[in-house]
Amino acid sequence: MAATPSSDSDSGRTESNEANSKWLDAHYDPMANIHTFSSCLALADLHGDGEYKLVVGDLGPGGQQPRLKVLKGPTVLTESPLTALPASAATFLMEQHEPRTPALALASGPCVYVYKNLRPYFKFSLPQLPPNPLEQDLWNQAKEDRIDPLTLKEMLEGIREKAEVPLSVQSLRFLQLELSEMEAFVNQHKSKVIKRQTVITTMTTLKKNLADEDAVSCLVLGTENKELLVLDPEAFTILTKMSLPSVPVFLEVSGQFDVEFRLTAACRNGSVYILRRDSKHPKYCIELSAQPVGLVRVHKTLVVGSTQESLHGFTHKGKKLWTVQMPAAILTMNLLEQRSRGLQAVMAALANGEVRIYRDKALLNVIHAPDAVTSLCFGRYGREDNTLIMTTRGGGLIIKILKRTAVFVEGTGEMGPPLAQTTKLNVPRKTRLYVDQTLREREAGTAMHRTFQTDLYLLRLRAARAYVQALESSLSPMSTTSREPLKLHAVVPMLVPGLSYPLETFVESLSSKGISDMIKVLVLREGQSAPLLSAHINMPVSEGLAAA
Repeated sequence: MAATPSSDSDSGRTESNEANSKWLDAHYDPMANIHTFSSCLALADLHGDGEYKLVVGDLGPGGQQPRLKVLKGPTVLTESPLTALPASAATFLMEQHEPRTPALALASGPCVYVYKNLRPYFKFSLPQLPPNPLEQDLWNQAKEDRIDPLTLKEMLEGIREKAEVPLSVQSLRFLQLELSEMEAFVNQHKSKVIKRQTVITTMTTLKKNLADEDAVSCLVLGTENKELLVLDPEAFTILTKMSLPSVPVFLEVSGQFDVEFRLTAACRNGSVYILRRDSKHPKYCIELSAQPVGLVRVHKTLVVGSTQESLHGFTHKGKKLWTVQMPAAILTMNLLEQRSRGLQAVMAALANGEVRIYRDKALLNVIHAPDAVTSLCFGRYGREDNTLIMTTRGGGLIIKILKRTAVFVEGTGEMGPPLAQTTKLNVPRKTRLYVDQTLREREAGTAMHRTFQTDLYLLRLRAARAYVQALESSLSPMSTTSREPLKLHAVVPMLVPGLSYPLETFVESLSSKGISDMIKVLVLREGQSAPLLSAHINMPVSEGLAAA
């Protein structure tokens, strides 16, 4: 009987949380056995019937074979094996003919497999690369039995360490063999032609000539050979090729291929490169302080997640805008786009089981998952426009639907700037005094100027009155004509370092007709009449007074 109130309170708390949440829990299957990344998830109307399906490039963990899965709702419609691990999945329109059903492209190894109506349609293979000439020469010698397998292994290891051109797959497999297996491998493969094949690391789509949602798109591939390839959507020929300083792992595009476009690639060297249509090499470079774990374009802002548990915002020219610190490591990122409200935000799945949604620095929403989320996908699924699909580290599948009445408001969660920014700095006293004085001058500048002008006018007035009084009472010797000499005395008390008594400096100006001004300088000890030092200098009176 005692357990009934607690269970009722728990159910009531759950119902209140669901009522306050912006999401509806549509499906959760912890045993779905789906292991993939965000780049290998895609939503598309594959049959043109208005029912959007989920395409999954499953990695097949635990020694299982990688597979291509297509889900409708919570059930798996079809499965097909893959020859290599999937790198990315994307849907795109190849042509304008009716019916306008999108094609599915799956990048795996050195190939792109294109499906239409879930049937194999085309297979594109990356062009082969020229082999290392030293490696080719070694296998020719092995073919003629001029070197033994042990010598071949030693020389191939030396090439792998020093050569700029990497070895072929055949040589790399040979280096992994035991000594007893080498001879049989050499006899089997020495007659084969050496081939060096690169693989695809990332893939996305780029609109061909229109920005419409149902416009024809090109495939953009990033390869292990540090290149970006743009493919024609109909003939699957290479339209353009661009070079990068490092291997691309994340891609973002904007614009149209025939008009103007930008390609943004996050690479393994910890840098993000931005390329334009007319450039074969990067135009801008963003150097990160850590490795990137995700790249999302939100309107004109590039959001990059790093291994330092932080999100960074950059302009399309590489200028840093903001940084937001995360409470845990970022596992994956993706874009949330709510077309009905014109909202674009970035979703970041963290290692602590949270999925955080940000618009710039503002935290909009936090979703708590039962396990760490490893892949995210948001879009139309089935007939629901705003569906969030998540897969967990343990292979679970979570499907949530955004409520039609849900509105994301900034400030519902923690704000972007970290708490460290609110800590006051220990400003030195002189700096603080200077800042306070600057603020005072800025606030009371007019009053200070008026006070200064008033004091200046009073000074001039007092000087004029004293001059008039001196003329009227003849208190000071005055020279009314240029022929009469004028004698001035200027007394400047001074203290010379090393002396225990002050000194007085007298400057006499002796002026007479027909000769230049002569300055007589006398240095006396205070209280004495005999000078310690005297000198006569020919210079104007004004300069003599200034020198004193």
